[in-house]
Amino acid sequence: MKTIFGNLLRCALAGVALAAATTVAAEQSGKKTEGKSIPLTAATMIIEYNASAEDIGVQFFLDLSEGWQEMEIFDPSGREIFSAETEGRLTRQGGGTELFLESVEPPIADLPFEKFFRRFPQGIYKFRGRDNDGNRISGQAEFTHDVPAGPEMVMPVPAAGAECAEHVPASGAVIAWNPVTHSVFGDPLEIVRYEVIVENDDLNFDVKFPAQTGTMLTVSLELLQPGTHYIGEVLAVEASGNQTITEFCFTTAT
Repeated sequence: MKTIFGNLLRCALAGVALAAATTVAAEQSGKKTEGKSIPLTAATMIIEYNASAEDIGVQFFLDLSEGWQEMEIFDPSGREIFSAETEGRLTRQGGGTELFLESVEPPIADLPFEKFFRRFPQGIYKFRGRDNDGNRISGQAEFTHDVPAGPEMVMPVPAAGAECAEHVPASGAVIAWNPVTHSVFGDPLEIVRYEVIVENDDLNFDVKFPAQTGTMLTVSLELLQPGTHYIGEVLAVEASGNQTITEFCFTTAT
């Protein structure tokens, strides 16, 4: 009888130990699946408005050097506006790192500012994702409706009735504009940076600099060819990152 009772007791104790071990293993497994939380290295969402073409869109950028496999973006109300997932070879490679996306830019005649602002409300946009190890990835970007007015060009400017400026010295074209101090609605705002782009099939000149540096830039004479057509942009970037473009074009003197 004692032997039978002893066997039963040992079996019961073994069952308890097995159940406890199973519970611990499950908890440990759950913790491993949940993983740690990794912040994005960068997360931005901005407005780009082209004052010359009068069109508007959004751009967002994110970066995680360790790599991500899944990524979602949610608006301030929690609604998903974007999702992406790597597959196959890209996942085996470790996933993605940087991601830049620019939306289609409808003309404001079809998408007025008021409608655009309802579509993309101000507030905090949250970035959520996973890496290949199941770790959570998170980040956020503050999105505003502060849209700079377009830079007013001083040089080069076309003659009356012409589309582009002509006879611009190839020995150093001067790009100049008036300071931007207000939004497209006339409200004061802070411009933190300007960007100047001059390009054609053979040239891609792109310079960014602090707003306090000034509102004039000379394109180096080594970059320009005589009798050649160029297109360009001046971008005014305000404190939250929103930017407005003014386009220009010119032909250098022969």
